[in-house]
Amino acid sequence: MKLSDGNMLYLNKFENLINIMKKFEFVDITTADVAFIAYGKDLNELFENAALAFFEVMINTDQVKPKLKIEIKVDGDDLVSLMFNWLNELLIYVDGENLAFSKFDVKIDEEKFNLDATCSGEKIDLKRHETRTAVKAATYHKLEIKKVDKLWKARVIVDI
Repeated sequence: MKLSDGNMLYLNKFENLINIMKKFEFVDITTADVAFIAYGKDLNELFENAALAFFEVMINTDQVKPKLKIEIKVDGDDLVSLMFNWLNELLIYVDGENLAFSKFDVKIDEEKFNLDATCSGEKIDLKRHETRTAVKAATYHKLEIKKVDKLWKARVIVDI
């Protein structure tokens, strides 16, 4: 059965509505990398959900309580470099201070390509937290940010 153009348009809008409801999804890729697609109704939510997916690679974020808050500022030359810098800045807190975050409040200045965020989380406790895969870095490889209809999407590949 072939769908008419009108039905195809309806199907695409329905798929976008489903994607709005989910924050991110993991995508199959090589064994040396993890890939995910993050979603958001705006850029702020997109970057928040990308950070959540990034941490979900490393730890069960449902177990991370918002006991402390860290303010983070990041700059980029465009949205792609801003995402790359954002995720790798977060990794500094994991590696340097043994912190994990589970909640993010992000504000992006789209004209200046800078980001101000409040990240909530706690020290990683191996007795309480289910740790997963160690992340080396977010990469530029196939990193993409685009707006489809009213939905923002980011594809991110993480080196593990």
